[in-house]
Amino acid sequence: MAFELVPPSEPLDWVRGTWLHPPVRTEHGPKGELLVEPAAESDLWRRTSYGFVHEDAPALLAPLPVGTAMEVSFALELTEQFDQAGVLVWVDERTWTKAGVEVSDGDLQLGAVVTREFSDWSVAPVPEWADRVVTVRVSRAGDALTVRARVDEEPWRLVRLTPLDPESQVTAGPFCCAPSRTGLVVQFTGWRQGPADTAVHPED
Repeated sequence: MAFELVPPSEPLDWVRGTWLHPPVRTEHGPKGELLVEPAAESDLWRRTSYGFVHEDAPALLAPLPVGTAMEVSFALELTEQFDQAGVLVWVDERTWTKAGVEVSDGDLQLGAVVTREFSDWSVAPVPEWADRVVTVRVSRAGDALTVRARVDEEPWRLVRLTPLDPESQVTAGPFCCAPSRTGLVVQFTGWRQGPADTAVHPED
């Protein structure tokens, strides 16, 4: 059973956002898309397993109040190890969630990293999504953040359900990074906001 969600009704102009970390360059395309080139070896990660802290991935953020959802769409043209793009949900440098698609060990992976001082990571392979348009949706309701994603107009997939303090001031928006190389350019094709999801599962 497909889970139909109310699409966000308010397109967000790229100028509405503020860069958490500025990219190497940006360029506006003829259809309103935003091309972003992250810095070489940029990433977001805290400690777990690898031991390092990286906090320099470019992310264009706008407020995500309780009761709202945000969607980011991008062309999936990732090719090198750890190339990634999606949505960053930001509280502070020790509390954040990133979700989207990443190249890991030669495969496209749909996943999320939830960080509360230490990062975790969950992935699932999506090789069939190559060269298509991906949309990642984050929805903030009550004490929870629900993350979903889909390719083109296919059904939504639940990626993650994680706690998020309803008292926290939260921003969110498109992010990308290239931990292992230079020259990645991500084409973001849409950024929208609207009401939060009313259910986690179709039967709710």
